[in-house]
Amino acid sequence: MKQNLIGIGIYWKYGYYDQERNRDGSLKVNYVQKDYYFLEDTGIKFTIDIHRHPVHVKVLLLRPEIFNSAPIFYLSTDVPENDFLAQTICHRLYDNHESARIAQSILLGVGGARLLDLLGRETEVYHMNEGHALPLCFYLLQKFNGDLSAVQQRVVFTTHTPEPAGNEEHAISTLEVMGFFQGADHETIKSLAADTTTFNYTLAALRMARVANGVSQLHGEVSREMWKSYPGICPIKAITNAQNQKFWMDEQLEKSWKKADEERMLSRKKEMKRELFKVVADQTGRLFSEDIITIVWARRFAAYKRADLILQDLELFRELVSDKKHPVQIIWAGKPYPEDATSIEGFNRIFYVTKEFANCAVLTGYEIGLSGLLKKGSDVWLNNPKMYREASGTSGMTAAMNGSINLSIPDGWIPEFAEHGKNCFLITPAPDALSQEEKDSIECANLYRSLREEVLPIYYTKQKTWAKLMWRGISDVLPQFDANRMAAEYYQELYRVN
Repeated sequence: MKQNLIGIGIYWKYGYYDQERNRDGSLKVNYVQKDYYFLEDTGIKFTIDIHRHPVHVKVLLLRPEIFNSAPIFYLSTDVPENDFLAQTICHRLYDNHESARIAQSILLGVGGARLLDLLGRETEVYHMNEGHALPLCFYLLQKFNGDLSAVQQRVVFTTHTPEPAGNEEHAISTLEVMGFFQGADHETIKSLAADTTTFNYTLAALRMARVANGVSQLHGEVSREMWKSYPGICPIKAITNAQNQKFWMDEQLEKSWKKADEERMLSRKKEMKRELFKVVADQTGRLFSEDIITIVWARRFAAYKRADLILQDLELFRELVSDKKHPVQIIWAGKPYPEDATSIEGFNRIFYVTKEFANCAVLTGYEIGLSGLLKKGSDVWLNNPKMYREASGTSGMTAAMNGSINLSIPDGWIPEFAEHGKNCFLITPAPDALSQEEKDSIECANLYRSLREEVLPIYYTKQKTWAKLMWRGISDVLPQFDANRMAAEYYQELYRVN
């Protein structure tokens, strides 16, 4: 869209992690060095202070012609001028060591701002995606002689998950020692903090930005409610996330959709299922059929997303996967945080519980390639997070673009899209006042009710109705949930000063 912006990130030497299997098939975390030869070494090097030590930073560039993106600069501390500890700052995304995480934020925020100054680029707006880059604001505060309004004039902020892990906080004393605050005085720091000892990145960002946004209309409401009792925060708008149709959508399916050729849409879906099932066979030894409805749960693997909700009632699950009249195939995929023992245990539990069933598969290697195959090869895209905890949930958008029918809790982006029985199926949420255990039980029962009474009968006895669901799902997800709309809204509603 040729918008006047650039991106800044960190060049992770070992990425997030590589998801592999142990000898028994359970999840194995592995770290492999990533070498991206399409990145250009700019020759730019500079130093920043972290934990009262100079840290050398080198800069790589992703030129826009490589992937038709905005130019993106990547910062790395993995250079011989640094000692080993400083080199490790950019080794692993979401490092679990507290001081490493803080150092990564300083690298991104201070390093990114310092780079822009070195480039001599006139920056009107600094957009922080979540609170990770918050030291940027303290760099600017120092640059503008302690004038908070000068910082607020230039900074905008996107908040994401309501989960605690997505709203990072640390002891003020720890952040101060690390150099997070860039020399800001104690009164300023405390005025931005939640209390006298703890510093919450999201709250501080809301106090140091001109405007912020949630990533769906419902998430905007949740965020405003979440932070309303704190004085001095900026307005929180909502700009709903979106996905890039050009990248994700199957071209042949798109042609059939444009012609409203529902018969060809159904046949193309079977072709796409066969491509996915090659991976299933390769990884698990299971042979899936394109004639059987295929339900997929695949996304970032976090506890609140409830990958195992369908296993909440094992008796109902056994009935479902043993049904001969309406047979099903179920696939799970997703990457748990590598230090989150509970999520890894949950991933492995699904693997062990479903191991005896030839029509259930748990896949590893959840990266962009597998993600695309799952969106294209699924008939039903299952989404059942804890209500109000899913900020957006964009995987369902790309699934809908590829003729997969969303079966979803009405959270995140779904209320803006969903027409039950016309473009998706909704799982009725439990009353808010109930305990989480009661909610899980009720919503599991409602999930099975939807499958038995609506999803499976329509798929197996009303193929024309199913084709219309596919066509309508694509028609309703485009263009509203295509990235062009989202990018335009960020530019108009967040970046431009009215």
